[in-house]
Amino acid sequence: MTLRHIVLFRRKAEVAKNPGLEEALTNRMAALGAQIPAIQRWKFAANELDRPICWGYVLESEVADAKALDDYLFHPLHQALVADLKPYFEWAAVDYTV
Repeated sequence: MTLRHIVLFRRKAEVAKNPGLEEALTNRMAALGAQIPAIQRWKFAANELDRPICWGYVLESEVADAKALDDYLFHPLHQALVADLKPYFEWAAVDYTV
């Protein structure tokens, strides 16, 4: 079994745009996949079209199972990143079996 974890990110509407902070956060997100052993596949990308329905970024990752997802979600590097993301980004996630 493989579990796919998809997350959409966008800057919170009430937060002023901060390109330097946003770049630092997205660079950390892009690099995180290589830093946590439970992650089998990691793809992070920015939205390319300016449409109202679109979110700013997408993260697509895969892990072996629900335990591996927990290993990733509760990993100290992920927890530290989440703490830094929360003030700037909102997100929505979907997890499903591939």
